[in-house]
This record gives sequence, C-alpha cells and structure tokens, in this order.
Amino acid sequence: MGAATTEGPGQLPGGWGRLSTRPQAGYGVSLAKLWGQEPAGGLILMGTALPRGLEWGGDGAGGAQPLQAPYSRGRMEPCIWGAPKALGGNRVGGGFPVLLEEAHIPLFLRGEEPPALPEHPGTEPVGLPRMDPADPMRPIGHHMMPAPSLPRGGPRLGLKTGSRSRRAGATGARMGVLGWLVASALCAAVRGRDQGLSRPLPHFGSIYHVRGVINLPYAEIEEPFEAWYNLTGNKSRIQYYGGQVITYQLAGVKPYGMQYKITPETTEKEVNARKCFQLPGSKEDVVRIQSVFPSLEGFKFLREEYYQGRYCAVWQNVTLWAQKKNVYTLWVTNSSCGVAPVHYEMRGYNSLLGSHYDKYEISYTDFDNSFPSSVFDIPVNETKKCGLLPGSTAEHRVLANPMEDLVGRHQPRAHEVFHHYRRRFGRRYGSARELEHRQHVFVHNMRFVHSKNRAALSYTLALNHLADRTPQELAALRGRRQSGAPNHGLPFPAERYAGLILPESLDWRMYGAVTPVKDQAVCGSCWSFATTGAMEGALFLKTGVLTPLSQQVLIDCSWGFGNYACDGGEEWRAYEWIKKHGGIASTESYGSYKGQNGLCHYNQSEMLAKITGYVNVTSGNITAVKAAIYKHGPVAVSIDASHRTFSFYSNGVYYEPKCANKPGELDHAVLAVGYGVLQGETYWLIKNSWSTYWGNDGYILMAMKDNNCGVATEATYPILA
Repeated sequence: MGAATTEGPGQLPGGWGRLSTRPQAGYGVSLAKLWGQEPAGGLILMGTALPRGLEWGGDGAGGAQPLQAPYSRGRMEPCIWGAPKALGGNRVGGGFPVLLEEAHIPLFLRGEEPPALPEHPGTEPVGLPRMDPADPMRPIGHHMMPAPSLPRGGPRLGLKTGSRSRRAGATGARMGVLGWLVASALCAAVRGRDQGLSRPLPHFGSIYHVRGVINLPYAEIEEPFEAWYNLTGNKSRIQYYGGQVITYQLAGVKPYGMQYKITPETTEKEVNARKCFQLPGSKEDVVRIQSVFPSLEGFKFLREEYYQGRYCAVWQNVTLWAQKKNVYTLWVTNSSCGVAPVHYEMRGYNSLLGSHYDKYEISYTDFDNSFPSSVFDIPVNETKKCGLLPGSTAEHRVLANPMEDLVGRHQPRAHEVFHHYRRRFGRRYGSARELEHRQHVFVHNMRFVHSKNRAALSYTLALNHLADRTPQELAALRGRRQSGAPNHGLPFPAERYAGLILPESLDWRMYGAVTPVKDQAVCGSCWSFATTGAMEGALFLKTGVLTPLSQQVLIDCSWGFGNYACDGGEEWRAYEWIKKHGGIASTESYGSYKGQNGLCHYNQSEMLAKITGYVNVTSGNITAVKAAIYKHGPVAVSIDASHRTFSFYSNGVYYEPKCANKPGELDHAVLAVGYGVLQGETYWLIKNSWSTYWGNDGYILMAMKDNNCGVATEATYPILA
C-alpha cells in the first residue's frame, strides 16, 4: 500500500470532525478535530515505513510534532500513529492496528489489551464503528466485510516517550476511546524490522493470488508464473510465462476431478497454435487443487533477517530420508493483511553422491487475498477441442501440473517418469550410486524441457535418449575441433551463380541423395558424419546411386591430418585425407561404424569418390549456401550446438538467441540437406548424427534468421574428380 493520495478533507462517521488526506512533504497527513477540537496529541499519518528507534516529538501540552521516518529501505508504507494523550495510550501492552474506514490506512495505537473481537463467520471487523449521532462517543455497530484469518496481536513498534507524554497518556486513558478503536482492528499493517514478526506458522489464507518466478539453477531456467487459489471453491489456476501456458486444477469436478492445460503447439505445419488438453483424475490419482506454497508441516522458526531489502521471518524444515538431506526454507514478511510470502528455497544434499543434487527457488511478489471468480472460466471454444495430454502416463501428470513437484517434498511423479524412461531406452546402471546420479540428472533435464515448452517458443523440446546425460557428457557428442588453422579450400564461385533462381524450398531426401540417420554414440565423431554426408550427396549427383560411405575409415586413418578420432576433428582435414588417398571406403567394404577408435585397415582398390578439392562457401552468405545446396547437393556445416535446447530439440523452427555464429565458436558438425519456409520462418533442414530418437527423426529445422548458430559460417562441399 502506498502513501495516501485521496484529495480533500473527508467527513468522519457521526460528525467526528474532518480527515485531511492531502500528504504533507516529509510527514504525511494529520487527523484534526477528532472530538470537534484539535487534540493536543494529534494524529500523524506517515508516508514511509517506520524504522527502529523512533522518538515521539510531542511535549504532551502543545501541538504534537510529526514522527520522523527518514529510513524506509525503499518502501512506502503508510501508517497512522496516535499520540498517547489523544487516544488514551498508557503504554500498557503493545501496539494494535486499526483500519480507518475513510482513509483505508493502518492506525497503530499504544495502550491496553483490546477486547475480544465479535464473532462473525468468515468475517472480521474492518473500519471504524458506526457512531450514534446523539452520542458520538458511543459505537452502535460495525461495518463488516470478508477478510482472511490473521494472527492476533499485530506488530510492535519501539516508541520512546518522555515523562510529560506519559502523564498525558494517563489522562487520556480515562477517555475510554481506545476500547472501540481496538475492537475494529483488522490486521498488522507495516513491514519492517521493528514490527516483531509473528511466531505462529504463517498462514496465507484460503483464497489468494500471487505472482512469482521459479528459478532452477541446474536447469538454467527462470520461469515467471501467476497463481490463483481457492480452497473453498476447490479449484486453482497457475499460468506460466505470462499466460502462454495455463493449467487448471478443478478438484470439484466429479468423480475424481479434472485438469486442463491450454498451451501453444508447434508442428511441421503450424507454429504456436493454441491447443487445449485435459487429464481427468482417477480413483488412484485424484485431482487436487495446487498451492504454490509448500506445506508448512514440520517447519520451525529459524531467525529474522533482511532478504532482498525486506525484513523477514525465516522458517525451515530439514528432512532426512535414505542418503538424502533436504533443507526447505521459507522467508515471509508482514503485509497489510497479515503475512506475505517472499522466497522459498530447496537445497538437497546426497551423501551417496557426496554433492548437492538439487536446488530450486521460488520468489513471490504481488500477494493478495482477493481476485475475480472469472479467472477460473475456461474458454468454451477451447475446451470443446480438448484432447488427452501426450506422453507417458506419469509425464501426463507432470505436464498438467508442474508446480506440484516444486513445492512438494517428494517427487514420486518425476521418479515414475524416470522409470518409464529407463524401460523405453533400456537403461541399466552399474550401481545404486549411478542410478541415483542418473535419476537426478534426468529430473533436472525434465524440468528444463517442460519449462521451455511452456515458453511458447518457435520449437518444442522432448525427453529423448540423452535425458540422463550430464552437460559434460553431452559436450562429448560435439566433436568438432576449433583449431582456427587455415585450410586449402577453394573460394565459392559466386559469379558462376549470378542470376540463379533458387527454389523456395529444397529437400534432397526427396530425391534419394541422403542416407538414413545414424548414431555416433559416445564418440566425438560428428565431423566424420558431416564429411561423409557431403561426399554421399556429391557421389549421388554424379552417379545417380546412393552409396553409404564409411565414417570409421576417417576416424581410424586421418590422424596424420590433424583429426583425433572420437576426440574430435574437422571436415576439411577429412577432405584432405580423402584427396591424398584417392577416395574413401564404403561402409560395406570397410566395416560398420564402431563408435570408438579402431585400427586403420582400408583396401586401396576399394576406394570410391576421388576428389580434386573442396570449396569454402562464402562465410555468412545465406544465398551462397542455398546455391551450394541447390547445385552441389548436401553440404557439411558447423554449428554452435552447446545449448541444452539443441540437445532436446523435437520439432519446429529452432532459434536460440544465445547461439554463437563466429568461426572458433562452433562445436558441432552436421549436414545441411535442404532449406524451406514454415509459417513465414525460413529454415535450414539439418541432418544430425544423434540417432532417430533425437529431434524430428534425427533432423532439425534451424532458423536462417541472424545466421543463428552459425549454419552459414563454415559450410563446405567436395569437388569430385
């Protein structure tokens, strides 16, 4: 709540003088003529949060001086402070909050304990009592409105008073005004160090709305969200990335509840088409509404501290199970309606692995306890088209409600998805330690994939056969060395293709010039697959016959030209070897690919596809690369594939803003077999060597925009003799 800005004087109930709500520079505003005359103590509305060690400047006899509040830590929190004489404060007990109906600002009083508040189901008093016109000192009722249940007592402020103020307070105590003022108190109002954060477990209410950001450090994700929660109505809604993905948990739908997910979907035919999916509950898996706060069972008060400029109470739970120690920490602060969440953090340590295996954080903002009921209205035209969520049964539930695995203390759904993954790809691990390690890696990758898919990008990701690999292991698949050494390639003959009319799209697979996708396995041999792919295409254009060529012969035999087999190499060095040795062996003559280094054993008489050289396509020239593909078949290209989005690409036009595109920054070699346009986005059709489990059956559409990831930076093709 900011400083009061209502213009002009306002009439208090029952003719009780006027409320001046025009802010005064530095001091806020004052209440005048509370009893029809200016009270000696006065009332002061402050425009900033009250810091520690405030001094009351009044002398109890003349006009009171405003409290000074020079230190507010960047926050504007209005409050009213009552002078002891004016309001009967006798410094017995603590400070009690009162919300003035006219100003809607919190009032803090020092004085005796308040009487019990009247009982009204679902409500607590808000505002001043209504006054009897015949006797302005006598309240005749309360204005009521629904309010969340809040801890009693409210915050305290350390106020120092002089002896004359104490004498004035004793006089004022006889006036009896404090009783009805305190009876109308609602809740603690001002955040701050000296307001004594309450010790009962925080309660955020049965109805709330909040925004926040999910931070997954190990997955390199920061994901904004917004949530609406209605315990009474038995429904919740959480949306991600500004509403690009919306999830509903409707526990009241018979018989077992229903979950909806509205999300953009990108395929080969359409980009970001709005789709709706549903997942009904079952007897074994009943749908429950989803909070974005952890269950505080077992949490204990730890300390008070500043967190991101706000004074907070810190609550913590430490859970031990098996070899794991999970520490859950929650920071909360006082707000105008009780407590408000600030930050939640989970840190997991595994003694079996000897390391921190997990960490995630949620930061909260804009917390309040009201919102329109219409937020739970699901668009009818979209629900009519709702299909079942794709993926495994366990992954269904994770996709429908991702928040559950972040605020819950256990992750049975994620573990179930991992077991399904192991069965699908035949994963067997050598020890319990490795099993534990792979499961943690998988969970982080799963979070990354699901979060990115909620971001409504031009492409989607999927959990593929690499989902249990660490970033270091994924880097081993990117085996293009970055020597920076000049090669002996010929320049691209641009003048020869001046005026060439290029087709809008081209796919050499349709003409039979591309062999099936292979798997390089755990070997940095991508450079050999890019080289043989370009050689196979060139040989097809010359002979009309598609002949699979051997990557293994290049791995085993081209060391003398600067390649390092499974530890990486460069395409142009492979061309140099082929040129010197009179061609390259076919897969049939040399033997199948091993996925590891081997003995060089080629037969010279069986070498195919002699070349006279190779061409370096003009760096960064999109048109030149398209012309090279059109006239010479698939070309070998180098890219920046270091981003996790590339590792888990599934479909759509891939555009990664973080991608590099300069020589020396490209770490993976692939084959460009065509190009085209999808929903207005121009792309390269790229063949990878990570098996058909990766991407779209082993292929990826990479955006031409900005030469993203460097496809056009170091393209080459061979010249057959």
